[in-house]
Amino acid sequence: MTTIRRACLERETAETYVSVDLVIDGSGTSSVQTGIPFFDHMLTLFSKHSLFDLKIKVRGDVEVDFHHSVEDTGIVLGKALIQALGNKSGARRYGWTLLPMDETLARVVLDLSGRSYLHYHVPESIAIVGQFDFALVEEFLRAFSSNAAITLHVDVLHGRNGHHIVEAIFKGLAKSLDQACQIDTRVSGVPSSKGAL
Repeated sequence: MTTIRRACLERETAETYVSVDLVIDGSGTSSVQTGIPFFDHMLTLFSKHSLFDLKIKVRGDVEVDFHHSVEDTGIVLGKALIQALGNKSGARRYGWTLLPMDETLARVVLDLSGRSYLHYHVPESIAIVGQFDFALVEEFLRAFSSNAAITLHVDVLHGRNGHHIVEAIFKGLAKSLDQACQIDTRVSGVPSSKGAL
């Protein structure tokens, strides 16, 4: 019988409450309520393209700004991923994607390495997408990669439209995680010569 790779986590601070229910081996169904419509859209398409089933509920101090809600969601989602992966036995470990979104091309490459690192290179000319501060994309990715203990490289090779750039990044992250988390029957145990990730 196949074990379902799943994690349900909550985190509450004076600024936010975040609940995440993540199923790695899902079908891409989602229910996302962060109080930030654009962020909801990005997390919904993240679920759709990773094929992770995802339920997220966030109550945050959005009247201050969106920073705490976005960063804390990254923290809890990252912790949920590493918990759901377990010892990563049989996982492919690496994932990479070139993701086009109209004029935008994003490259997202990752390693379920157990070592957190974020490389992030995007156009500096983008400030706000609707009411969403573009800088929060990096904050989310840093919180997520740090708490998931993954090495993550994100490069936007070209792009002008802020919405397209953010969407390409989230879709690229989704596709790369789908690839890295897949079980490969040829892999015996943990995919590392050290015997642990």
